[in-house]
Amino acid sequence: MKDILSISKPEEALPLVFDSPHSGSFYPKDFKYACTKADLERTEDKFVDDIFENAPDYGAAFLCAKFARSYIDANRAVDDIDPMLLEGEWPFGEIKPTPRSASGIGLLRRLIKPGTPVYDRDLSAEEVAKRIKKYYAPYHQALMELIEEAHYNFGQSWHINCHSMPANTATTKRAIGFVGHKPITPDFVLGNRDGTTCGPDFIRALKECLEDMGYNVAINDPFKGVELVERYSSPLAGRHSVQLEINKGLYMDEKTGKKNKNYKKLKGDMEKFMAFIADYAKGNLRALAAD
Repeated sequence: MKDILSISKPEEALPLVFDSPHSGSFYPKDFKYACTKADLERTEDKFVDDIFENAPDYGAAFLCAKFARSYIDANRAVDDIDPMLLEGEWPFGEIKPTPRSASGIGLLRRLIKPGTPVYDRDLSAEEVAKRIKKYYAPYHQALMELIEEAHYNFGQSWHINCHSMPANTATTKRAIGFVGHKPITPDFVLGNRDGTTCGPDFIRALKECLEDMGYNVAINDPFKGVELVERYSSPLAGRHSVQLEINKGLYMDEKTGKKNKNYKKLKGDMEKFMAFIADYAKGNLRALAAD
């Protein structure tokens, strides 16, 4: 499992789970991509696993994918398969490609960016099925078990699905405000699929915590959350999931792929953020016990 995922657990657990599905940098030999390795590396959520590595110190389990998202994307539906990538028919049930597949970023990535394909070949159904079985399924199984264990032990669970977004993605989407004529763009985007994956109090508390540290925060724009927060959440049953996107420009130079001078501060602020979430969970558990 060393090339598939890593799981870190706390000594004294709270019902908290953090996961990073896109920070993996393992590229299996059977990938056989046609683009450059540098192209693929730019699609990684680089350093996100390091930023949140101390989650267990705050009572949270922390799950990371080791495999590259460009090989197979754990944050997609298992049937979001791009028919343009397939060699022949898909014999393992119905495929349901979404607009993400149409854009080249479905379960199996087709494009790095418009005009830059990942492959110069079609993928056989067998190799796609192998990737699902060996990499995708174990990640989902692990996340499901961590959330179920937390919920079983405490009656509630809080899940933070950790990502990073390119700085130009944040700046080219709709501004969240203006200073004079200068747009204010988000440092963080919190996604709960328009209120369907966590309660309003939780996402509001996260937003206020980040804003109190001086960051600009958007909710559900331009990122609402995808498969991992949707599949394993049920707010009415006490299972709360939020997708967290961090602007890469806060902590790294996207051209060189290196940490920038603000990295230490950003990581320190995320330590405060994790401590806040731990206190939030403890407060809610105390309130439930008092009812």
